[in-house]
Amino acid sequence: MTSTPDTANIPGYLAGTWTIDPVHTDAAFTVRHLGVTKVRGRFNDVSGTIVTAKNHLESSVEAVISTASVDTANKMRDDHVRGEDFLHVEEFPEMTFRSTGVRAEDGEAFLLDGELTLRGVTKPIVLSLELGGFGDHHQGGKVAGFSATTQINRSDFGVTGGAAGAAVSDKITITLDIEATSQDAA
Repeated sequence: MTSTPDTANIPGYLAGTWTIDPVHTDAAFTVRHLGVTKVRGRFNDVSGTIVTAKNHLESSVEAVISTASVDTANKMRDDHVRGEDFLHVEEFPEMTFRSTGVRAEDGEAFLLDGELTLRGVTKPIVLSLELGGFGDHHQGGKVAGFSATTQINRSDFGVTGGAAGAAVSDKITITLDIEATSQDAA
């Protein structure tokens, strides 16, 4: 039987509005290359707002990622990924995520439903969400931490990869580790 986490049972839970801290946030991805190795990358420019509602199942997220900020630690590959075959950053400079709901999964886990827009295509996705917690920032104010994972098919978003597409798996695993700072008075 699935139990629903209650806000009272979430240690230190704080309702409020939070700004994603790009310095302490990691928006990463993993994709298989030639079916044998995993290539990892990240996006260095992430922004957004998280609202933790009094009823935690009414919380929401809006995030924006600059597609040009892709970083796989290889300039030649990054330039190719920014091009028309993959992200086409000149025409589609941002990918966005907007949540549509939060559901309790089991125990302390949640599912975050939302819409991902990439290359002008919007599709529903579900993220497995883990609440990292709430705490005091060493410079004052409050911080919150969240982790989430999902898997998408790049072809669903029109990311073909061109001729190189055959060498890259269609499945991409996305892993997010987010730190956010409170916009509310401490």
